[in-house]
Amino acid sequence: MVIPVKAFHAAKGRLASALDPAARAALARSMAEGVVGAAAPLPVTVVCDDPEVAGWARALGVTVAWTPGLGLDGAVEAGVRAVEATGATRIVVAHGDLPLARDLAGLAQPGDREPTSITLVPDRHGDGTNVVVLPAGCGFRFAYGPGSFARHRAEGARLGVAVHVVHDPHLGWDVDLPADLDLPSPEALARAVAAAAACPEG
Repeated sequence: MVIPVKAFHAAKGRLASALDPAARAALARSMAEGVVGAAAPLPVTVVCDDPEVAGWARALGVTVAWTPGLGLDGAVEAGVRAVEATGATRIVVAHGDLPLARDLAGLAQPGDREPTSITLVPDRHGDGTNVVVLPAGCGFRFAYGPGSFARHRAEGARLGVAVHVVHDPHLGWDVDLPADLDLPSPEALARAVAAAAACPEG
């Protein structure tokens, strides 16, 4: 499991109109800790270039991949290579800003899917990519940022492997803008889960 985590003090700048710097840092830390917990029992590698984040990750008992100067895409690719070196056959990559994250380990199991397949979980807008699951050694090239879901889907096509899309209301909720802080009610979330279950992947 690979989780990229930005320096807490620099995270979530687009929430500045709603939260002061200390509150943004606390939120970023809390969400990242929740994602680490949602990965259990998978071993976790946090990729970062900030000493505070590295210390936080080690205190949680997870591995740290130190990736200064690589940017998000390069840092994640370095993290994936580090996890591949441990002998993992499938790697889950999830962002650290998913406040409703749960059961990330379940995505690592291909089930009846092809072992070489890639799984993508887009954000709830269908624009970004919150979770990627890929087979080790496939050479997947990450391309985060606006529109990343379409790019990552195209990357699977470039590699010639099946791409499965999972619309998960829990994993699809990330926090970038003040409106994202208004989390759905349990009832709304349950309805969204039921609607997602009724729709085929794709």
